[in-house]
Formats: sequence, structure tokens, C-alpha cells
Amino acid sequence: MISFIPTPIGNRADITLRAIDVLKNADLIACEDTRHSRPLLLHHDIDRPLISLHDHNEVQRIGELITKAKQGLLIAAISDAGMPLISDPGYKLLQACIEEDIPYTVLPGPSAVITALAGSGFPCHSFRFDGFLPVKKGKRRKSLEDAIESDATAMFFESPHRIISTMEILAEINPNVKVCVARELSKKFETYHRDTAENLLSQFQKKKPKGEIVILIDGASMR
Repeated sequence: MISFIPTPIGNRADITLRAIDVLKNADLIACEDTRHSRPLLLHHDIDRPLISLHDHNEVQRIGELITKAKQGLLIAAISDAGMPLISDPGYKLLQACIEEDIPYTVLPGPSAVITALAGSGFPCHSFRFDGFLPVKKGKRRKSLEDAIESDATAMFFESPHRIISTMEILAEINPNVKVCVARELSKKFETYHRDTAENLLSQFQKKKPKGEIVILIDGASMR
């Protein structure tokens, strides 16, 4: 059995009782970064063997994990924060479980996407999540144009190093589109910045936001 387990996106207390139970009973925990996960696990008195599972070694690691699962070991897979597979490692491992007929389960729990959507105040009945915005400006602009034209609330992860550049692009496309920049969710300095693209750009040019960021675009507001 392989269990895919979400971990807190910031606050260490945001972990389910079931997640703690599964992690404590796992024979092996596959982590995106063992150095990052170990303090969280020890905080919850979880001391189990760890193995790395990240974007650069997932293909090579799959065979080993599938073999151990076939031998009857209970394996837990976690990422650095939030739900594994969602812009994080784990997808290839889950696909291997399906192909090799390995029992697996996905536990519910913390997700930056759903948290940001609920806290944004934007329409929640229809939404889309497109992962990280492209690094190249041309592709980023196309993604943002598509988001503004959509009737759904569009969400992206974005680096704080590119946030001003991204807001410049949004303001060029449509200065009046409603945008929410959700940052440091569940952490001490959690903030939701809601305004038009033009006003947020002006605000961020004066004080650049830091930390982990989710951008939400209310394309329906332009209809």
C-alpha cells in the first residue's frame, strides 16, 4: 500500500489525525526533501525511515518503491507542503501504482489552492488551477490572457521574484481586472491583497511582497 499524504502549507498544526496515524505506521516515508520534512515529522513525534522523492529522481526511485510495496511494506509519500502531485512530485509514482496494480490511497488535507480560493472572496463555484506561471514573458502573457477571458476564477502559483513583472503584464492586458494575491497562507504574515491589476501593481512597486504566492484572477468580473 502506498499512501499519498498532504502536509501543512505553513502552520505545523494543520495536519489531520489520520495523516499522523498513517505516517507513524509507515515502514518508509518518501519525502520531496528529507531535510525539510524531518523537523515536521519530529514535531509530531514521527520517527520513521525517510527516502527522497523529488522531480529529479522520481523516475529512478519508482521501481524501488513499487518493489517495496509489492513486498508488503506500507509506504507514505509526502511533498514539502500541501497535497502531493499538485505541482509537486508524486504523479509518476501514482501512475505506477495504477499500472502495477498496487493499492494506494490519497488522504484529504491542506491545499494552498483551495485555501486561497476560499479566502480570496472571488467566485468559488467555477475555478481553474494552472500550476506555476511560465517563466518566459510571452508564454506568461498568453496564460494570463486566457485567464482573464475565462468565466472561471483562475489560479496560479507565482514566484515573489516575478510578481511585479506579472502584475505589469496583467495591467497591460486589462488594468481593471480584479486580482487577489494570497501570500504566506496559514503562516504568521498571511495576507490577501485584493484590487484591480493596476492598483496592485502600484502597491507592489512601493513594497514588493515576499513569501509563497497564489495569484487569483476574477475573469468573470469583466463580463
